[in-house]
Amino acid sequence: MADDTGQKTCARLIDVQLDESTITRWSAEIEHERRVAVYDLLEENSFDLLKSADSGYPGPYRLILKVAEGRLVFDVHSEDARPLMSFRLAMSPFRRIVREYYAICDSYYEAIKSASPGQIEAIDMGRRGLHNQGSELLMERLEGKIRVDMDTARRLFTLVCVLHLKGGRGPR
Repeated sequence: MADDTGQKTCARLIDVQLDESTITRWSAEIEHERRVAVYDLLEENSFDLLKSADSGYPGPYRLILKVAEGRLVFDVHSEDARPLMSFRLAMSPFRRIVREYYAICDSYYEAIKSASPGQIEAIDMGRRGLHNQGSELLMERLEGKIRVDMDTARRLFTLVCVLHLKGGRGPR
């Protein structure tokens, strides 16, 4: 994200990693989605840590996302890898949206093989709508901890969906 002068702001992510230790294997499609989301996220994002042990740190940040004990864990570090904040979000509020999102994605991928352009567009609109719902939910759950814009929330939600997978086959 750039400021008014076109310079990149400090309140952004410079590194995003998923803890893959709990994932057995992702499918090629899921791996592609993960790579694209991380690439797009690092290209442009707005990520502002609102409170931490070092609340005066303006960024940039490194983020490790993982699942531990059924919770989504955000480990936020400084540019030089110093821990700044770690917090957990319950995964249960995301489960329904992620399950529906993957179901409609499956329908979309099947539709592009044989459906009419109108049918594909209708399914894609539903897919984007669910993705937006999940992104808005993520922004709500991060409130008071991290401020993100909608584009950043959308990319982070994609990564949350990836972490919901077990063995790369579907939502938990």
